[in-house]
Order: sequence, then structure tokens, then C-alpha cells
Amino acid sequence: MRILLGITGGIAAYKAAGLLRAMSELGHEVTALPTQNALRFIGEATLEALSGKAIDSDLYADVASVKHVQLGQEADLIVIAPATAAFLGRYAAGIADDLLLNALLASTAPVVVVPAMHTEMWQNQATIENVETLRSRGIRVMQPASGRLTGDDTGPGRLPEVEEIIDFLFSASPLTGKTVTVTAGGTRERIDDVRFIGNRSSGKTGVALAIAARDLGAKVHLIACNLNDTPRGIEVTHVENVAELSTALQKPSDVLVMAAAVSDFQVDNPDIGKISRSTVPEIKLSSSPDLLATYTKNFPKSFAVGFALVDEGEDVIEASRSKLEAKGVKVVVGNRISSLDSNDTVVQFVDANSAAEIAGLKGDVAREIMRRVAAHLS
Repeated sequence: MRILLGITGGIAAYKAAGLLRAMSELGHEVTALPTQNALRFIGEATLEALSGKAIDSDLYADVASVKHVQLGQEADLIVIAPATAAFLGRYAAGIADDLLLNALLASTAPVVVVPAMHTEMWQNQATIENVETLRSRGIRVMQPASGRLTGDDTGPGRLPEVEEIIDFLFSASPLTGKTVTVTAGGTRERIDDVRFIGNRSSGKTGVALAIAARDLGAKVHLIACNLNDTPRGIEVTHVENVAELSTALQKPSDVLVMAAAVSDFQVDNPDIGKISRSTVPEIKLSSSPDLLATYTKNFPKSFAVGFALVDEGEDVIEASRSKLEAKGVKVVVGNRISSLDSNDTVVQFVDANSAAEIAGLKGDVAREIMRRVAAHLS
């Protein structure tokens, strides 16, 4: 998920470094956007080192790039932590007098605000009304923690700990409390210890689906078929062939997304060692078991999503609907062979009653697929 982390000018700004690091370690792409006042409390070097991105909070620098619009439109989620009383007032009033507030007003992404200020400021009627205004607009405002504040006094207004903020950010996600198993990549069937029968699946779509499910709050188990690079914040089981994939699919899950390209054939007589070039082997093949149909039969309560890869001349929706019935799944995502090596794709999301086209980069398409799956579950 692409997260824009806004940091405003209060003493709690130093905690934003820990939040930035925690979100990054969960696999999210985080862009830090401190206000000019925030940089009085936390340095650019710290934020740049943790995010891996240059810090630029000047609204009037590089105006030609229209960066406030770019920042707002690229974000999947905007988090403001800490949010001062002054920021709450300006945001509630729609005043855009710095880069952060301009980016907020230019964005349609969900926003989470995490206030931090002195107790009297938090309990002031103006702050109370500003928070009510923001919440009425669908903005999630986290309740401050109680504890030691700047100086000797204590009370509500303290910025919550990083772990509490992380829990709050994802607690209302549509797949919270659900288990999602995603298979990705392509299986390989041994011919000998060097060679194999495989396929061209890159696993990009499956990995993107696992990330999308994680970002929607699910506990995700990724079964990676011959993939080296796997995302953080996700349980991963590495498998090589159909037999190992079958074993990994013995546990039920609320949702199964069968995105892996499973070999249709297995080698009955694999050799030990490396077959000599001078020897032309006679390879005997047998059909692989239908892992998806077996899973839906064993775990009928699971919401299973299958994939249909069709030739250029075939009707994607018709092929997907045929697989929908044959495999006993709730949804089939149909796409064409031409999407295998591309970073973007066009798919058909087919269920028992409808078909909808989803197009774009594979990450964006994956997010939309999982949002639709979550809608089915709800």
C-alpha cells in the first residue's frame, strides 16, 4: 500500500520516525511529508534514511510538477501523526496553506488522523468541534492516549504508541479477522535434478493479490511456487511442484485465491542426477490432480477464487463461467496469455451473476479484485 505520512509540528513528531519504520517493515511504500514546523522537531535526514525518499515540504518549490496533486492522487492511505490542534483547525476549515493540507484536499484516499497535544488543548471546545467535523466527513480520528505529557503533568493528549497506531490503522479494514490463502508463481515438475517442466508465470499477480489482502486487514498465507522475492508481513510457504502445493493446501482458509499456474502434467519417471546430452530421455507424463476442485470439495465454506488463462481468440467471460461451474468456486478471474510478462493487465471478474472488467497495473488490479472479494464476504 502507498501511504502518505503527514507529520505536523508538535513534540510528538519524533515518534513519527518509529511509525514510518514500522509501516515500511510491514511492506508498505511510505512517503513522509512533514510540515515546516515539524522539521523543527525531527530532521529531514532521519525521515529520508527511514523512507528512502527525499523530503520536500515546500509548497512553492518545483511548482510545475503540481506535486500536491501528485502526492494526493498517488496515496492509497493518508496518515497524519502527530496531528496538532492547529492542524485540526485548518483541516476542518478546509484551509490549504502548506503542502500537506493541499495534498489532503487533492486526494480521495482514506485519511486517518492521530492527534497529540496538551490535555487542555485536546479538551478545548474548538478542538472537540473540529474533531467532530472531521469525523462527520468520514475521516478516522484516533483517540489520544493518556500519560506523561511535555513537562510534569499527565492526562489525555499523548500520541499513542506505534503498535497501537498500527492496530488502529488496519482494525477497520474489510478483511480484518479473515484468513486468506494466496497461491502464486508456477509449479515445476522434475525431469532430472537439473531440468524441469515449468511455465512462464512470473507470480507478479499472485504476490500483488497477497499484498492487497494484507493491506485490507487479512491474515495472509502466501504459497509461493518457485518465487525468490516475497513480501513482508505475510506468512510464506515455498513449494516447488504440484505435490508440495497440494500438501500446502490441506488447511482451510476463509478465502483461497488460486493464482498460481499449476502444471497440468507431472513426470512419472524423473531421473536422479543429470541426464547426459547424448541420451534422449523418454519422458512419461500423467495428468496432475485438480487442486482447486479438490480444495473446494474439502472446504466448501471457503470463498474460493480461481483463474482462467485463455488464448487470444477465446471468449474470456465464457471460459471463466465454464470454470466457475466446473471448479465449484465463487469467482473466476479471467485473463489472456498476453498478460503473462506484462506489468499491466486486463481481467474479467466473473461470479454467478455478473462479469466486470478491471484494467490497469497488476498491483491496482489486484487491489480491486480483493476489494470485490471483501464485498462478497460482507
